[in-house]
Amino acid sequence: MAAALVETRTYYVGTNTWLSTTVDSIGKIKVPATMTREDIVPKPTTMPAELEGLCDDAWSWEEQELEPDFAQLEIGGIKNRSVMFHPTWSRGTVAVRATKPLDKDGVHYWEIRISERLFGTSMMFGIGSAKTRLNLYDFINVLGENEHSWGLNHRGVLWHKGVDRPFTEPFAENTTTTVGLLYRRGTLTYYRDGKCLGEAFKGLENYDGELFPMIASTAAKTEMVLGAAKREYDSLRDRCRAVISACVGDSEDCEKLKLPSRLIKYIKESHPE
Repeated sequence: MAAALVETRTYYVGTNTWLSTTVDSIGKIKVPATMTREDIVPKPTTMPAELEGLCDDAWSWEEQELEPDFAQLEIGGIKNRSVMFHPTWSRGTVAVRATKPLDKDGVHYWEIRISERLFGTSMMFGIGSAKTRLNLYDFINVLGENEHSWGLNHRGVLWHKGVDRPFTEPFAENTTTTVGLLYRRGTLTYYRDGKCLGEAFKGLENYDGELFPMIASTAAKTEMVLGAAKREYDSLRDRCRAVISACVGDSEDCEKLKLPSRLIKYIKESHPE
């Protein structure tokens, strides 16, 4: 039987630190023996202090089918938190959606870490519904092209319903950047490298349908990594589950505990692989 293909990829593993390691054809990271799980799990680096009481939110990026002659997309890393848009060339726009919708009456915070390759027509960060287009043969600001999504591009411009609005200074090229997004009961606020840029959108709780965190890019070899992903506790039971999960050292250990199956599922989803 032929040996599995092996290649080298680079993943964000902490504050301004990237890990180059080998990846087999199944896409599993081969972590060097000197690295611990804590070293490779994305850590919150710029989260506002007032949000530290939130608990971890377990979601990743949703894989999708793309036309081979149109666009390419690589989703991988720890629990599919890393996205490489157009790894060879770009012929249009590709968007990626989270695997889990937002609680529109709750509080969510997540960070997108972007590599130094900040260029092109549009790199976007925002939210959208299942009606948001994920790939198209055009170079556009896809998050905000209609009423089903809201987005900020790397030029510092907000988009919704096809209308643009200046919001902040353009992102600096050749510099790694962390974009934070805070959804709080219908409002969306942006952060950049820990600095609050202000409230961008409101009234989102009135949208008729589920909303998901989303990112998009038109530029070749754009790499974005989901860093911190936090949410508000929705009940006392939810808080208790989080405490139990934090006490379990490894997701495999929960199989040894006499816990309800739903709690075991929650612990496994909350722990990095």
